[in-house]
Amino acid sequence: MNDVIQASALTKTYPVGKGKPPLSAVGGIDFAVRQGEVFGFLGPNGAGKTTTIRMLTGLTRPTAGGARVLGYDLRRDVTNIKKRIGVVPEASNLYDELSAIDNLVFSMQLYGVPRRSRQATAEALLARFRLSEKRDTPFAKLSRGMKRALTIAAALAHHPPLIFLDEPTTGLDVMSARNLRQMIAGLRQEGVTVFLTTHYLEEAERLCDRIAIIVKGRIVALDTVEALKTGAQGKTEVEVVFEEGDGRQERQRTECREGGVEAAVQRALSEAGGRRVVAVNTLRPSLEDVFVRLTGLSAEAMLAEKGGKGGNHAAG
Repeated sequence: MNDVIQASALTKTYPVGKGKPPLSAVGGIDFAVRQGEVFGFLGPNGAGKTTTIRMLTGLTRPTAGGARVLGYDLRRDVTNIKKRIGVVPEASNLYDELSAIDNLVFSMQLYGVPRRSRQATAEALLARFRLSEKRDTPFAKLSRGMKRALTIAAALAHHPPLIFLDEPTTGLDVMSARNLRQMIAGLRQEGVTVFLTTHYLEEAERLCDRIAIIVKGRIVALDTVEALKTGAQGKTEVEVVFEEGDGRQERQRTECREGGVEAAVQRALSEAGGRRVVAVNTLRPSLEDVFVRLTGLSAEAMLAEKGGKGGNHAAG
């Protein structure tokens, strides 16, 4: 499988004042993104996620190290890279006064899409993102979910093989976020490589083939979701649900150690004290468990950094 991104010792520092050491935003990271995968890039605020995206998309130059994106050197061929990628920033970059279809046509004009195919491509994108009925509506008057969908459509207008999505579902209601996640999954099925940042760990666990976790400018873990969970401290737990005499239920967890799951169940049952056992569940570490262990920051704290839970945190 080909790599569409190969980052090597990628570094970004910023001067902070005379006589003071520079601030390290990204501290010499190495990683590769494979063709056709959804690659998650997770971390707390200030960890270096957006700075990394800005370097990979040519918006800021690395201080040291470098990367190859779609086979082009980030330092020498940034123009070719920009022509061949799609970028969806956290804050939309479309024009409020232009209609949905005019925004798409203008995006294609910027990317050099042949004039003869712009209109048909724009109509097809509107249909794909369920926006055909809003084709003539100014961007400013679209709902938040529709704005996000149109921004992604605009980023795909020139058929890029690689797209960067920076917090695409932040602040969306449940249905809009669910629709957007389905669109992202559809991109993977079409062979488009997706570089995704998100504060929603459930979303990352559902969508991503592999995940890198960055903390204070350094990647502290990179693997498939399953491999990250398997390697998490705490291992497997057994949860036994007891029914109390008054009908209430109590849950008791026991970590699997020597003897495995069966021994853990027996330990929990021996402590039942005559209570009726309602259910026995095997619990594996979640991506949140991995994230908390590596960053010391809970999912709730991570969401609070973004201004609170959005509707898209719900399942969908």
